Amino acid sequence: MPRSHAATTINMARPTWDTGWFQAEVYRELLTQLGYSVNAPKTLSNEQFYEQAAAGEMDLWASGWFPLHNRYLEQPDIAGTVEPVGFEVPDGALQGYLVDKATAERFNIQSLADLARPEVLAALDSDGNGSADLIGCNAEWACAEVIDYHLQEYGLNDVVDHRQGDYAPLMAAAIARLRQGESILFYTWTPNWTAKELPPGEDVVWIEVPYASLPPGQKALESETVMTGITGCVADPCTLGFPRNDIRAVANSEFLAAHPAVRSLLEQVTIPLADIAAQNALMLSREGDEDDIRRHAQDWIAANRSTVDDWLATARATGEIAPSASPEPAATPLVPPPLDPVRIVTQRFEPFVIYEDHEYQGFSIDLWQAIARELNLPYELVGVNSVAKLLDEVERGAADLAIAGIGITSQREARLDFSYPYYESGLQVMVPSDQSELGKLLSVVGAVLRSPRLYYGIGILILILLIVAHLLWLSERNHNSEFPDGYLHGIWEAFWWAAVTVTTVGYGDKVPTRAAGRFFGLIWMFSGYFVFAYFTASIATTFTVQELQGVINGLEDLPGKRVATVAESAAAEFLDGQTNLLFRNYNTLEDLYIAVEAEQAVDAVVYDAPVLQYFVSHQGQGKYQVVGDVFKSLNYGIALQPDSPYREAINAALLRLYETGQYEDIYQAWFGLGQG
Repeated sequence: MPRSHAATTINMARPTWDTGWFQAEVYRELLTQLGYSVNAPKTLSNEQFYEQAAAGEMDLWASGWFPLHNRYLEQPDIAGTVEPVGFEVPDGALQGYLVDKATAERFNIQSLADLARPEVLAALDSDGNGSADLIGCNAEWACAEVIDYHLQEYGLNDVVDHRQGDYAPLMAAAIARLRQGESILFYTWTPNWTAKELPPGEDVVWIEVPYASLPPGQKALESETVMTGITGCVADPCTLGFPRNDIRAVANSEFLAAHPAVRSLLEQVTIPLADIAAQNALMLSREGDEDDIRRHAQDWIAANRSTVDDWLATARATGEIAPSASPEPAATPLVPPPLDPVRIVTQRFEPFVIYEDHEYQGFSIDLWQAIARELNLPYELVGVNSVAKLLDEVERGAADLAIAGIGITSQREARLDFSYPYYESGLQVMVPSDQSELGKLLSVVGAVLRSPRLYYGIGILILILLIVAHLLWLSERNHNSEFPDGYLHGIWEAFWWAAVTVTTVGYGDKVPTRAAGRFFGLIWMFSGYFVFAYFTASIATTFTVQELQGVINGLEDLPGKRVATVAESAAAEFLDGQTNLLFRNYNTLEDLYIAVEAEQAVDAVVYDAPVLQYFVSHQGQGKYQVVGDVFKSLNYGIALQPDSPYREAINAALLRLYETGQYEDIYQAWFGLGQG
């Protein structure tokens, strides 16, 4: 349904090519200074804009290209309802085809017709599909129709691939190829950042079309495709294949009739092509944020203040009394205030959540209070004892959200929604800062007894002794009473002999009597030095390794140690994925700290770095230390029910806290330095 043009809020559009957004912001600011309220420009394709402008859903934009856009004005449902007004950039917008200068000179490329030559085609075929690659227009742009017509008209469809998609990244990739010494062919227009990045005549050249030809409906303009004085063209005059275009504002005719001051302003505004090109260059040099573009427009108006004031004075002289632009309405909460306070669950998680004197405080609590003020949101805060309970309360709908120091993980994201991250953290290792000599000894002995290396060495020794015992018994059993014929008794005596022989304890209580037995015994005596040396070395190595590893300096030293963390925490999820670590879960952080204080129960704790650091600097000062680097990057967020109506509101409030500096103030109050 068309909206009333008596309304004083103007609906603007802007094109899908961002090189026209600067002009949109200039017009928006000028209309605001004229006294109108102007909505932020809405990005529309050509066809969308002209259709919505004809329907009265959109009032104007500053991106009409004529004669290129004549075909839209001639459509039956648009004709007579929409009109161009003024000449923003008169007779200055060029379009055409360019080739990098080195390739053009090497192959003497003068026009599109040269693309059919095999050597030229091969040079411009970047993907090896047998066709020259032409970076062209987005499919919804009017220029795409002309390019397709040219390729057909000049018989190039089989040798040229019209590459369409998102123009900016396609061109960025082409420029990167050029910088690496490859050849490129592309369409462009002015004003556009490509002319700044690749100046015609220096890096690239305009090439001609074989002869002037335009699609039906534009035939009368064919003579205008031949121009003189085109910098960087291979010829003068130059047949670019496109007529010069005027860039003009386009508006709904009824809207213009209802607002003569707007018509007057649009008729006067001109923006030099060089100024648009300069702004496009700023966008390319990392000043392409919405705020940057808006600032560029304001700076341009300030630099042309005298001219702008004349435009505004002339527009006001039409006699229309434009309403004063009302101030921006106060931001309203993104969610209506609930009938009951929002129920929030939290958990002690110093320094993010601290419970003292029957009150909650801490970084996360202060941050939430600021969010609630932004949203004018009443709430009640309820404490729980465990991470599992915290998340379960939200998941089953008993609470609207949870805040503490809740790490955003893939497992949790599958169950819940999260706000934007508000704190970047990670995991770290905490160990006792000092142990008694007895404690260290017991720790090493315990680690040795738990070490697979010890039992591997003992097993190998027993296996060798059994093999030796069997060989000796088989040799002596029928001729030597000291090695009885009965298997169990005889093997035991032979095993005893092998053991005392290899340990050099003695050889006299049992001796082989047969020549084969004595020969084997002699070999065993000498071999025993090496076998027993291997065994003792294995045991000694185990003790040495465990003693060296007794000092825990980080994550890599945890295998074989008694590691602990809190159940269902991000640390527990991480440890569960480590195949070489065994660990114990404690239900709550308090239970974990009790186990730590018991000394013998835990060798190391893995948990959130800021929580461990806070514990070490307070309750554990002088007794514990945090070691190693922070690992497993972790972001904290506010946990919400899936599809929560509060999520977008909370995210918007968080962004406002960042933008206004309130977040940094809260951070400084608790941590004393920025996050960087």
